[in-house]
Amino acid sequence: MTGQSRVCEKILSVLGDVIPSGVSLHEPEFAGKEWEYVKDCLDTGWVSTAGKYVETFESMLADFTGAKHAVATVNGTAALHACLVLAGVETGDEVMMPALTFVGTANAAAGMGAIPHFVDVEERSLGLDPVKLDAHLGAIAEITADGCRNKKTGRKIAACVPVHTFGHPVDLDPLVEVCRKFNLTLIEDAAESLGSYYNNRHTGNFGRLSALSFNGNKTITTGGGGAILTNDSELAALARHLTTTAKIAHKWEYRHDQVGFNYRLPNINAALGCAQMEQLPRFLDQKRRLAVAYAEAFAAVEDMRFFTEPDFAKSNYWLNVLLLDVGVADLRDDILGATNAQGFMTRPAWAPMHQLPMYAGCPRMDLGVSDDLCRRIINIPSSAQLVTEIS
Repeated sequence: MTGQSRVCEKILSVLGDVIPSGVSLHEPEFAGKEWEYVKDCLDTGWVSTAGKYVETFESMLADFTGAKHAVATVNGTAALHACLVLAGVETGDEVMMPALTFVGTANAAAGMGAIPHFVDVEERSLGLDPVKLDAHLGAIAEITADGCRNKKTGRKIAACVPVHTFGHPVDLDPLVEVCRKFNLTLIEDAAESLGSYYNNRHTGNFGRLSALSFNGNKTITTGGGGAILTNDSELAALARHLTTTAKIAHKWEYRHDQVGFNYRLPNINAALGCAQMEQLPRFLDQKRRLAVAYAEAFAAVEDMRFFTEPDFAKSNYWLNVLLLDVGVADLRDDILGATNAQGFMTRPAWAPMHQLPMYAGCPRMDLGVSDDLCRRIINIPSSAQLVTEIS
């Protein structure tokens, strides 16, 4: 048996022991009051952006995360774009962000004319490395009267957007200090981290603003959807105004006082979200039990390790990760092919942003860890309901 065959056989054997075959990477579960709440929207006709479920969903998000305010949006990218606008990021500004992320992070910046500036990640959290960011900014940035500027490009560096990759929080305390040192606005891309905590505080509470996502493959779903979290009441009010086309409140007139966006979450989607939020504690418990089962099953397997939360975090384990050893990294695609052929949906990490043609020319530091992790990461089935199969 070849080395390739042995590695694939080990992974298939463990997956087969823990979960059934024929499963997707991450499926939603609708076992609560989804039908009841959505039917109420249909029966009453309140299906668009007005309706009781939008505010209820926002309140549930704020209560759960501990944030003072939540503003529901049509998707996570819209939420992040609005966060950048609210933070004062302008056309031509640079935005620091990890190279290893979903393309929506970079698209939110590029779509408003800002320039993604890619930073390396650390293997401990899979997220942005605050030590490397500090060193990189120390080498290329200068503090001027109008903020932090890139000495090489002359552009303003306006914000830093860390990503809680696969639900695992980045090391936020030192990152907050780096942003304070270089006068950068911290905006958390918390799209994947609902139910994740850094030092016992929910993610999304460390930046001036943060963005959540409720896509169909997230821990809870509204079909599509996202939200802005903030502890700043003035920013929250502006966020609601901006994401409602900046329309001035009036019984019949349509007047707008600035450029705004049609980004508010429809009531029918929020109804789905309310039912999902009611089940979120159970989802998180089941996902943690699944992660424990995986960790135990893969503990004795050579050539890889099951990725577990860093010591400063409690993760939601949104997507579970197998991290191949460097020596077998070239087997990643063979493993992906073998597992998917046997009915276990697996996938690689996203292509790092600097490897995409539209972002190849963006400023960046050395991204060796990002490139290395991309070659070694395999996401394995992570749906909350899989735990019922192993109970």
